[in-house]
Order: sequence, then C-alpha cells, then structure tokens
Amino acid sequence: MEGYAEKVERGDKMAGGIKDKVAIIGMGCSKFGERWDCSLDDLIIEAVSECCSSSGVDLKDIEAYWFGTFSSSTTGALPFSMCMKIPYKPVTRVENMCATGSDAFRNACYAVASGAYDLVMAIGAEKLKDSGYSGLETPMVHSDRTAPEPTAPARFALLAPAYAEKYKIDMKKLKEIMAKIAWKNHHNGALNPKAQYQEEIPLEKIINSPMVAYPLGVMDCSGVADGASCAIICRAEDVHKYTKQPIYVKALSIVAGSGYGERHRDYDYTVVWETYHAAQYAYQEAGIKNPRQEISFAEVHDCFTITELVLYEDLRLSPRGSGWKDVENGFFELTGMLPVNPDGGLKSFGHPIGATGLRMLYECFLQFRGEAGDRQIANPKLALTHNLGGQPAYCVSSVCIVGNEPG
Repeated sequence: MEGYAEKVERGDKMAGGIKDKVAIIGMGCSKFGERWDCSLDDLIIEAVSECCSSSGVDLKDIEAYWFGTFSSSTTGALPFSMCMKIPYKPVTRVENMCATGSDAFRNACYAVASGAYDLVMAIGAEKLKDSGYSGLETPMVHSDRTAPEPTAPARFALLAPAYAEKYKIDMKKLKEIMAKIAWKNHHNGALNPKAQYQEEIPLEKIINSPMVAYPLGVMDCSGVADGASCAIICRAEDVHKYTKQPIYVKALSIVAGSGYGERHRDYDYTVVWETYHAAQYAYQEAGIKNPRQEISFAEVHDCFTITELVLYEDLRLSPRGSGWKDVENGFFELTGMLPVNPDGGLKSFGHPIGATGLRMLYECFLQFRGEAGDRQIANPKLALTHNLGGQPAYCVSSVCIVGNEPG
C-alpha cells in the first residue's frame, strides 16, 4: 500500500524555474584531508585561487558571495570577508546541515537568475580536524535529553536490516554488497589527487573491518576531513564573456523533513523520503523522465555504504529493491552504465560539511571539461549531485542537476 510520504502532494514548481538561466564558469577545490598544515583561511584561499584561475575572473569583479560553513565560523560572514579582503561586498553565510555547500550554491544561483547580480561566488569550507570533532552525536538544540540520541552510524545502520528484510536478502550478502560500494568509491578515490584517501581497499579488508554499529564497520563509514570548494556563477547569456566550456544549471532542489519517519508506523527504514521528493522536484524542473537512462553520472551523499545503496532507489537510478543487483553487476562503477561517485565520494574525501556539496559540483566541472584524468567519463551530458543531512527518519536533502549544453 502506498504510504502517506510517497503520495503527499508537493505542489507546483516555482514559476519558470532555474533551468539554463545560470551557468558555472569557474570552480576550485582544495585538497581534502587532515590538513593540520593549514587554517580555514588557507583552505579558502587554495580553493578560491584555483576558481579564479579556471575562469579568468578577478576576485574584485565578483559582486556578491555566499559562504557555506557548518561549524567553522561563529561570527557570520566575517571570517570569509576578512580572509579574502573582500572590498565591502555583500557576503551571506549559509548553514543547512550536510547540504550547506549545495544550499550556498543554490542561493547564489537564484541571486543571479533574479537579476540582482551578474557575477557571484558560492564557497563552502570546513576545518573540522582542529576542532576536536569526532563525528559523534552532539545534543540537538531542542532536545530535553529524555530521548536517546544515537550516533550517526547507529541511525543509518537501521537501514540495513530493514532493507535486507523487505527485499529478502541474506545479511551476509548485503554486507558484501555494502563492501563493494566502499570498494568502488576507494577505487575511484585512488585516481584522485585531491582525495583524502588515495588507496584501493581489498573487499575482504572492508568486510572484516572493526564494527561501529552493526552491520556498519569502519570501512562502511565516511571520514572526517578539512576542505574547501567554490564556484563562480553568471547568467547563461553572459558565459561567452568568460569561457567556451560553461556548466549549465538545469535544476536546484532542496527539501526539509517534517519528522514523518518517526511519527508514522508505515515508515520502514528502506527509503529517505526527503531525497525522493527532492529528486522529483529536480527531475520535473530539468525535464528528466528517466534518470536511470538520462543521467550520465552522479555524485551522491555516501556518508555510509548502506546510505548509497538506498539512495540509488530514492533517486530512481535503480528500481525499488534492485539497487543491490546493480551494485553486484557493476552498473555504478566508473566503467559501468551510470558511474556514481567517480571522484571517490565521501568515502574517499571525508566530509568537511560546508565543502562537500560544492566538491561534488567540482567533479562535474572537471568531467564536463574533460579534465578528470584517469576518472574521465566518455561524453557526459547530464550530472546529478545529492546531499543528505540529518538521519533517515528526517533530514534535509538537496539535488542539483547540471549539464554541458544549454537546453
């Protein structure tokens, strides 16, 4: 029976939408990792310098900035403006859980599409390693401390037995499927000089890694990292002024959860409804009917291996209950029909929260320009990026679709 969350009305899309109204003309990305050698300022400068170089745009010509950071700034936008010595321009700080970088990009795109600005920059940056942040749960602001607050691995681990039960998969088999997802992402990350982890990991080592929250082992979990990434955006009709290889924005979608999962008995922990609805919005805006066939590659929020498996189905890249079969036959591998996380994903990069969404777009930028090296995908046309912040039962989820040709 169709559940409430699946049949809920989403309403009409925004009049006109964003499709092909704005384009990315330059991007930059720092190396991700345990960057004990540098500060947040250094990471930002590393990314912004590459971004300006790739576009030929001088920083003084940028009219406004959107700065995405989750916990590395406690004084609004000043850390960015002071770092880059911005000459009295508007800087807006954005925070939206793990979709922070993507939401900074979304706001910057809408500002250009509205006609408010001609040339803007979206930046995402996070310095977690110096903060002592370990990835463990911190109390929610609204919590009265009477309810348990499991760690992120414990929350997402709930997806695995639920998926195995619903689709009648032996847990040992599912553990192997999850390991193959981690293996795929580490294989891709080994080809990426900006990844935190640049080493292939044998399947057996992944399967037998120490347990964190059953059935998630250490190698099923993404790491903690420092990093920064950014993009310069202009109106689509102005791209000829800057580049012959623009990346056109086809859709931007973000959905905030209503707490449905914890309040309705028909929620079974085999789906993240926020991702499903964010994708539906994005596909509608981009005019995509069959994402499995039309998307050339995707960057998804693989915070845990089981998350990536469920996301295949939420994003309609696999039919319900069939994602594990696609993993088994290599459908999502770099040489498969629809590569997912060709840059190595969170699994290889770690997750500096504010930077991750823009890091995903950076991979799209490289792929469309033919600059991804050994990871290069043949003739890509459309790409999808996805973020998820929170937990399976309620979260914030974003989907962005970009392409290398105007509509």
